[in-house]
Amino acid sequence: MFSIFKKKEGLELAAVADGRCISLAEVNDPVFSGKALGDGVAIVPEDSVITAPCDGQLSMVADTLHAFGMTRDDGLELMVHVGIDTVKLGGEGFEALASPGAEVKKGTPVIRFNAALMQEKGIDMTTMLILLNPAQYQFKTLAQGQQVKKGMDTVIACSQP
Repeated sequence: MFSIFKKKEGLELAAVADGRCISLAEVNDPVFSGKALGDGVAIVPEDSVITAPCDGQLSMVADTLHAFGMTRDDGLELMVHVGIDTVKLGGEGFEALASPGAEVKKGTPVIRFNAALMQEKGIDMTTMLILLNPAQYQFKTLAQGQQVKKGMDTVIACSQP
């Protein structure tokens, strides 16, 4: 789709959901908009399946199923946080589709959420893709303001300096 965003295989992080890619500054949570956890991008999802942004190991799936962590072979650590304040749900409305320790490929489904339940509860499902060790990498966010497809469109291009 957005072939201009394609970079060398392995150096990019793909969209984790179909939807609109936005900057972290636009996220309605000061922890993310202030980049307290790290830099990255967010996606306002249009579907309920969240996928791996790259090949790597699923290092963590939160007990409350609202977030997962990954480590890429080159050491890049990242976190995907599904929704705003979703930890408070205690796992209600979430389903893990992959287990910690699993080797996953870009586009592998990791978490599914119940979109109807989240809408009923008035929960903002904006999903953040955060680089946890960004100082060790050179990276550029891409596709902000664009519609993206999970597993296909690159939203962050990164490399080691």
